[in-house]
Amino acid sequence: MTEKNRIIDALGERKLLLPALVNTALAANDQAKYLFTLLQMAKSHADRPDAAFSDLHQERLVSGLDVEDLDHVIEGSQRGANGDYQIPHAARIVGLVMRNIKTMLEPLESADGAGLGDEARQFAQRYAQFAQGEEQAHADAISGQAIVQLTSGNREQGDSPHLLVMDLHKALNRLQTAIAAESIDGARVYEIKAADRALVKAFMRGVNQTAPLKFDHPGLGTTATRTGDTLVIQNDIGTTDAHVLVVHVSGQSVALTYTDIHLQRLLFFESLFERYDVQWEDTLSRKDKAMESGVYHLSTGRYAADSKAGLEDYLGFLGSRLVFLIDWNRARKRLRNFLPKNETLQLLKWAADENYGHMAFLKLGGEQLIYDALEFVVKGPHRFGERLNDMLGRREAAKYLRYVLKACSEGLRDGRPEPLIRDEVKVELLNYFRSAQQSLIDIAADHAALVIELASGIHDALLKARLPGAQQYLERNANRAKDWESQADALVDRARAAVKLSESGGFFRNLVEAADDVADDLEDAAFQLTLLPPEAWRGEICQPVQTLSDLMVQGAQEFLKALETTRYLHRGGLREDVQDFLEAVHRIIAVEQHTDEAQRNAKRALVDGKFSEKELFVYNGAVKSLEESADALMHAALMLRDYVLGEVMLT
Repeated sequence: MTEKNRIIDALGERKLLLPALVNTALAANDQAKYLFTLLQMAKSHADRPDAAFSDLHQERLVSGLDVEDLDHVIEGSQRGANGDYQIPHAARIVGLVMRNIKTMLEPLESADGAGLGDEARQFAQRYAQFAQGEEQAHADAISGQAIVQLTSGNREQGDSPHLLVMDLHKALNRLQTAIAAESIDGARVYEIKAADRALVKAFMRGVNQTAPLKFDHPGLGTTATRTGDTLVIQNDIGTTDAHVLVVHVSGQSVALTYTDIHLQRLLFFESLFERYDVQWEDTLSRKDKAMESGVYHLSTGRYAADSKAGLEDYLGFLGSRLVFLIDWNRARKRLRNFLPKNETLQLLKWAADENYGHMAFLKLGGEQLIYDALEFVVKGPHRFGERLNDMLGRREAAKYLRYVLKACSEGLRDGRPEPLIRDEVKVELLNYFRSAQQSLIDIAADHAALVIELASGIHDALLKARLPGAQQYLERNANRAKDWESQADALVDRARAAVKLSESGGFFRNLVEAADDVADDLEDAAFQLTLLPPEAWRGEICQPVQTLSDLMVQGAQEFLKALETTRYLHRGGLREDVQDFLEAVHRIIAVEQHTDEAQRNAKRALVDGKFSEKELFVYNGAVKSLEESADALMHAALMLRDYVLGEVMLT
């Protein structure tokens, strides 16, 4: 019994098992016939090793038997010294034959009222007899007589497992016809009432509405029948795991039972019904050693509709949600490479709520689709362990991945070429990184604006240095300078955190760090100016210091202008923008040269004047800080120029 059938049996819905058992049995028929052919071909190759042969690879795939080792059985077969045959996995092959025959028996033994009781018992007796002969194969050794007895299709030579398989196949076809007398929009139905038809149609309307979102993935098989006063609908969802939905409809009440080996997916499923007042009971966990992990989880939800229309609406919505459970856990794991846990779950829920789903994303490569886009954008391999949200930020990363899921889903449904969809995903990420680069320029520009505030604050305070209350002006400016410098430091931290945002992230981090030296020097100068008493401001020193502050205001303004112009610079761009940028940089260079001259004038004034040691120390420190701020500003401007001419204008 398969995991799904075991789950349905555990839920007490044995009547729903029959169609699923028939389907499983028919698949077992295909595998058994492939195995018979495999043994016959292996014997033939051992008898005539020089003759051409096939490995039956395609036949194995068609049968659905996922055992790759069997592809090498025929080429590895040979006659033994004692006349027996050395056939790789001989005992295993015989065991698989018997297992498939047993699987074919199950629906016939469960078909109460189908008129197959006597025939099923005869089949079981024949199987029991053949099962005793399973010991004729030992490891890789089997006799020629045993092969003939297993694979013979000639009734005149006596009964054989092959003949039993042929007879079982015929009986299964009759049983399938008996139980699947009708199909309603794809649902296999039997023994339902006339009033049930509309409800099955409603459920299937939902299933069929979103079924295209699974693309070529199997699943969503639906069976419906009636048990007493209750319509019972079962959907197999996917084809793996203990993954089953059973729906009981009685009157206008619906009770759904959902099982899953993944608890997170079960909770995700419950979250999809926010628009309905579904009463969920506590989730239960049950043990079954046959399951993948030994445990599966069960959830029961009850909904009471207020009308027939409301009942059909709910059943349709329920059916439409099932496709979003197929391969959900695989999609979750793939997306976790780019987002934290909670954001990943929110993304998958959004994709379900918007009817995009995640299967198209998986079909187009899953995480590799994003890695390829990252390599395209950053011009190099993606660094392992580095999440997209670390590079773009959580909100922008989630926004981009929403685009990816939507583009993949709509693109495949519209029949667009897969390479085109992949290119669109790459271009969209490039737009995000370009936007991220603009954000880096924003950070640098905000920092430059604070430098202007610092320089202007010193300039304005010096204009009032010889007025009554000058000390208050200088101290107030120093306090503001301290706040501005703190804000500038915060922008440096932002630039460092955003270094992964774009290909040029490292440059802008270095640029803001260099410009922060300007802010530090100006804040230091603002502080030192507060250490002098008002009477220390004599005419011979005021002018060169004022000139230094004037120059710094001019230089800071030109630096901001150069940064803002950078936004519009690119290869083949407007010549006027390039001209404005270069002129701003060269005016900053000129400012630095003029500050050297102003510093010398200040030194002359200090040497020629009569100042105390304290005054000389403070004046010299303030002048030095102003001059060093000009040097740092020119250094930052030259960094920006080299970046623009060496990077921006060449790409």
